[in-house]
Amino acid sequence: MPNEQPTVRVIGTGGSIAGVGPDRIDFILYPEIGDHITIQQSLDRVPEIQDIAEVRSEDLVSVGSTAIGAAEWLALARRINQIFRDETDVAGVAITHGTATLEETSYFLHLTVKSTRPVVITGAMRPPTALSTDSDLNLLDAVRTAACPEAVGLGVLTVLNNEIQCGRDVTKASTFRVETFRPNELGFLGYADSDGKVVFYRAPLRRHTVDTPFMVDDMTTLPRIDIVYSYAGADGLLVDAVRNNRSDGLILAGFGGGTFPPAVIDAAVKLVEDGIPVVLATRSTAGRVVITPKKEEQGFIVSDNLLPQKARVLLMLGLTVTKDRHELQQLFYHY
Repeated sequence: MPNEQPTVRVIGTGGSIAGVGPDRIDFILYPEIGDHITIQQSLDRVPEIQDIAEVRSEDLVSVGSTAIGAAEWLALARRINQIFRDETDVAGVAITHGTATLEETSYFLHLTVKSTRPVVITGAMRPPTALSTDSDLNLLDAVRTAACPEAVGLGVLTVLNNEIQCGRDVTKASTFRVETFRPNELGFLGYADSDGKVVFYRAPLRRHTVDTPFMVDDMTTLPRIDIVYSYAGADGLLVDAVRNNRSDGLILAGFGGGTFPPAVIDAAVKLVEDGIPVVLATRSTAGRVVITPKKEEQGFIVSDNLLPQKARVLLMLGLTVTKDRHELQQLFYHY
């Protein structure tokens, strides 16, 4: 009798979901120990996954997500795109990842995976060695969502705490709680729920995956983009350091709707004059930064409602297709 289960590729990258602590009540020391179980060992902990999908697993890297950056993003995007090209029977891909940079990896893949098939990223706030770990259920929910036909065309999703979120909007909001990942004011997309069903109530509208111009499979590096955070009394020291380093771009995290200490703006204008794109974002956790006549005259780009770390991802990719300021601005309005 043919296997009627969907096939899901599961890729491990390490993180808390694979972390090994010294005892069952350790929730904080395991990242410093740095030991990880393999993705197959994670899957072996949840034999119920076999009732959901046929799983093919592999470890891409085995690190905490504080060690993940552009090189790992490119390798992950390249591997996922290869899977979708070569393995037509694969319904979707599930990825285990540390929570520290999960939101940035999610948005990068949301912009660079070239398939409508689901890519679902999960992690855990409590390692598998700890009491009340969330690692096992999150992994099961990720596979369940990656195998779900209703997830097709929604871009890259994250699943933790039973909540399905858009890779563009999700952000980590709490240091230790299992409900840490939130979409701020926009709302999550649905549930991998307690009755075993995957249900969606809304879909992302911003362009993603097959509707982006970002082709990264042949890339080995990405432009260097730095972030400078504003605070009361800030001067131009850190902005000048970015300028002196000749970085490829800068994200400025300002106050409220996009205001900054005068010395910070004065220093940032010099970057723009040197041809370095500067994107104005906000340290507030929700809402847009909008263009004004003065910002336009000064040559700045605004981030719309992307948080600074997400704006950095989009500028890194944007500079691989254009260096025109007006075209870069349109990317922030469309993606």
